Amino acid sequence: MSENTMPTETNRTESNWTVEYDVEPIRIRDPVAEALAVLEPGEPFIVTYEDVVKAAGHSCPTASGAYRIAQLGLDALYPDEVPVRSDIEVLAGGPRDHATYGVMGRLISYVTGAAQEDGFGGLAGSHGDRTNMLTFDAFDPDSAAPTFRFRRTDTDETVEVTYHVGDVPNGGPALSNLQQIIDGTASEDDRELFADVWHGRVQSVLSDDSLFTVTTVET
Repeated sequence: MSENTMPTETNRTESNWTVEYDVEPIRIRDPVAEALAVLEPGEPFIVTYEDVVKAAGHSCPTASGAYRIAQLGLDALYPDEVPVRSDIEVLAGGPRDHATYGVMGRLISYVTGAAQEDGFGGLAGSHGDRTNMLTFDAFDPDSAAPTFRFRRTDTDETVEVTYHVGDVPNGGPALSNLQQIIDGTASEDDRELFADVWHGRVQSVLSDDSLFTVTTVET
């Protein structure tokens, strides 16, 4: 291996992103991380949209919608505090095998820690337990749009977030370039145009609050 091709510390640890997104990170405490000295007591994890993209393997209006659903739901549930994993129950208004609910549920679980029966069971029996904190088909939403509820187990407060995905800009004819990109027949101009439009749609989801409705659920 020549000197010019030797890996550097940077390219071993950082991804070469081709796009930057403008959205605030999510701050969330994790009692297990605190107990095991990963974080100082009271210090949160910082979860960015780029982290969610890594978990999903791609960036799209579904992934960005899941990020914003989690962000808006947690902001509403914890207006004056940092959210805490294992104190957050997530209820999905659709089934796990639904193309949208399944993907969104997995990404919201990544952020909140809420999991089904295969989740982390906690330390010393229950400290930080996240099992059975994510439930699909948990309620019948008023809208056909993806809808999730977030409940604080310590206070029983519950909020509902609906993502009006049908209002996301459709992107126009440039999105039809995707098939050529997959086939390897697209020109560089076609690829650039697709990327601009695609990531513009994602950014609109990350920045346009009118695409979401957040309400308090009376329990």
